[in-house]
Amino acid sequence: MLQPFTCIRLGLCVLGLLGAAAVCYAAELDVQASKVVDHLHVLASFSDDTFPAVTRILFTPMDMEARAYVKSLMTEVGLEIREDAMGNIYGKWQGSDAGLGSVLTGSHCDAIPLAGMYDGTLGVIGALEALAALKRAGFRPRRSLEVVMFTSEEPTRFKLSCVGSRAMAGALAADTLDVKLDENGTSFLEAANAVGYGGASHQAILDSTRTPKGSVDFFVELHIEQGPLLEQENTDIGVVTAIAAPAALEVHFYGDGGHAGAQLMPLRNDAGLAGAELALAVEAHTLATGAEDTVGTTGIFEVSPNAVNSVPREARLGIDVRDIDGQRRDSVVQSILDSAAAIAGARRVKVTTQLINQDPPASCDDRIQGAVAAAAQQLGLSTKRMVSRAYHDSLFMSRVAPTGMIFIPCREGWSHRPDEFASEKDIRNGVSVLALTMAELSEGSWGSSTSKEEL
Repeated sequence: MLQPFTCIRLGLCVLGLLGAAAVCYAAELDVQASKVVDHLHVLASFSDDTFPAVTRILFTPMDMEARAYVKSLMTEVGLEIREDAMGNIYGKWQGSDAGLGSVLTGSHCDAIPLAGMYDGTLGVIGALEALAALKRAGFRPRRSLEVVMFTSEEPTRFKLSCVGSRAMAGALAADTLDVKLDENGTSFLEAANAVGYGGASHQAILDSTRTPKGSVDFFVELHIEQGPLLEQENTDIGVVTAIAAPAALEVHFYGDGGHAGAQLMPLRNDAGLAGAELALAVEAHTLATGAEDTVGTTGIFEVSPNAVNSVPREARLGIDVRDIDGQRRDSVVQSILDSAAAIAGARRVKVTTQLINQDPPASCDDRIQGAVAAAAQQLGLSTKRMVSRAYHDSLFMSRVAPTGMIFIPCREGWSHRPDEFASEKDIRNGVSVLALTMAELSEGSWGSSTSKEEL
């Protein structure tokens, strides 16, 4: 564990490799948060909607411009760039011990329609600044330090989230990709090949993308909280202990429909009312767990023919259930499925259900949690141990290597909307904690600093 000490500006501490005592180095770590904000603004300009809204969909022209910009920043920091067939982009600072895996950090830069400029992007741009600051401070990594920009964390184009990290973790099957088409009927393979990624088949893409065993020793992701707790409690840094995972369901109810005036109430089998009853059941089953970490949402509710003078003959519900306890979440899912069947019987409608995905939750690594908390303490920052209730690439990277996350506050807890915002101060804090954490995990050494003008 890192030990507290006093230095000019930020404390940098690396554990002694042979002894129990920590050898601490005083050095100046100059995190240039204003530069991070400037880069985030440039990145936000690559959007299909007007600022402050950001819409950046996988493999579209705006996405490709953003990718080119991220690669230019990696070059400025002096990183070795490579890209895989899935479109994940890596920038590596080679460590002194090639026999060790890297300390990997990063996030995503795609954005759902009408989103903001901080979700995901902070974890990429902030990570590049963390490495640049370590270089300026004269740090020499033992384990390589590496930044990744993941492909398609958002499910917007192909209705599948975390595509790049799933592939890296070996958690994505070719037959899953084979049936994923965008709204124009384009496959992932066609879209990837059209922009210079891809391969002969989805299986070929996945085979070449999977992370080799032992090549990554740790993964750490910096992210805005996307919730209000840190701001409400005036806390600087969130030390993430676990990442909740969603189970996604789609439920269809089918009735006979009919004229809203002519069809008498006792004769109706209203698909819309069946859907409404199930939406309330989702809430009831979620609350019945008594656990604040269990959340359930009916985020899609569509009725057909969607006319004011027509009894609904079809209802489609998209349901999301999340928890850090997989068994508890799955119990809620089963209760919802049971309710759907019971409601269909009582209301004399037909029902079909489909489980879209049911990924297991993840726990964050104790050593990374300790390094994050100790780094924050050295910087004089307050911390809160907390659960990530949002989905992140870290969920799948936890299958590759020990994983952790660092949260910073965002205004009102807002995210996935144009007014998403994180302050420059909080960005500086988060990037500083990330830099110290990566330095600790790298087990490197400190030498002469690089000129600030060079990075």
